[in-house]
Amino acid sequence: MPEPAKLTRFNAIARDGAARGIERAVAVERPIAVEFNGIGYAVLMATPADLDDLITGFALAERLIERAGELAELDLHPTDRGVIARATLIPERAARVADRVRHRVSESGCGLCGIENLEQALRPLPRVTATSDAGDAACFAALSALRDHQPLNRATGGVHAAALAAADGTIRLVREDVGRHNAFDKLIGAIARGGLGWDGGLALLSSRCSFELVEKAALANCPLLVTISAPTTLAVERAGEAGLRLVVLARPDTMLAVP
Repeated sequence: MPEPAKLTRFNAIARDGAARGIERAVAVERPIAVEFNGIGYAVLMATPADLDDLITGFALAERLIERAGELAELDLHPTDRGVIARATLIPERAARVADRVRHRVSESGCGLCGIENLEQALRPLPRVTATSDAGDAACFAALSALRDHQPLNRATGGVHAAALAAADGTIRLVREDVGRHNAFDKLIGAIARGGLGWDGGLALLSSRCSFELVEKAALANCPLLVTISAPTTLAVERAGEAGLRLVVLARPDTMLAVP
């Protein structure tokens, strides 16, 4: 499997015109071709690390499975151009793959067009039933500690992180990726595969709060989602529909809680 970072040569140019050759780590981004039950489903542009977690979290977010154990088998095949991920779902979930592929084919041809595809894009979300005991102090504590749990970002400065934090803000688990969606899928997949729970804690993302991330949180029954950057209107609306607590623009000195 390719390494998540690669040393790359650059010319460092100063404002006074002085230049020197340097090497620095650059985050690796590779296409991950995902197949479910032998059907080509999607190509994810991702960091080639924790791919078992990524595919599990992606399958959960796509509503193809409801728990990690329903992904019966996963084989990863590195190639010169990327990685082929061949996943087999339990027979009871095979129909979901065929149904979603039908919708994805129409989406890829002309964008999200027609009533049916709009309904697929904004399918009803389950209500979040988990609760969080994390207060404001815990959110600030998790935010302060996150940097120490981002080794790939420290090396490259170019990846997102998704963290599971305890009710007191202690960081329990982190996944990193060049894509913010991938990082969250990896975290959710790792939680599912490890049999972990939110346990009154929260999810912290080093990104803006888009509606896709809100939906991933709701589908994972996450009780509190904290993001470093701003939300979109649809993210706020979808969080309200799902009963998901949302904190955005989380900075060292302030954050915004969505009422």
